[in-house]
Amino acid sequence: MKEGGGRKQGAASPCAACKLLRRRCAQDCVFAPYFPADEPQKFANVHKVFGASNVNKMLQDLPMHQRGDAVSSMVYEANARVRDPVYGCVGAISSLQQQIDVLQTQLALAQAEVAHLRARQNRCFSHHGLRPTSPTTSGFPSSKTLDSHAKPIFDIDMVDQVRYGASMWS
Repeated sequence: MKEGGGRKQGAASPCAACKLLRRRCAQDCVFAPYFPADEPQKFANVHKVFGASNVNKMLQDLPMHQRGDAVSSMVYEANARVRDPVYGCVGAISSLQQQIDVLQTQLALAQAEVAHLRARQNRCFSHHGLRPTSPTTSGFPSSKTLDSHAKPIFDIDMVDQVRYGASMWS
């Protein structure tokens, strides 16, 4: 997005704002740096929601270095209002908040399931008279505590041993 003074001498076409408003685009047009001719819908939505006069006043009241951010905010809100005339960007924020709530609930359920499985695993070791080994050993119960014909309680590969070694057995 271009920022800066007005229009350059000899510019071929007026900015999107002046084109929509059907007026001559002056060299010092406040809209020109933010509403280029090749993005007419950008100004059309802002004009529909805020009105050209109000946008002009807002931009005139702001220092040059803040105008680009103000235009970005107005464009975002205007586009949201066009999509949802009642709630605008508040509707989008509310929808995102609901998604966060659902995901936090799913995360809590997953964490509870992990805790349940760990507790169940520990009970299983206690029931069979096995003790978890320290994280510094191989990650499997000592062969002395297993019967020679007994199968492992569960089977994990070396990647899982490294990844879960400390937390799984502690």
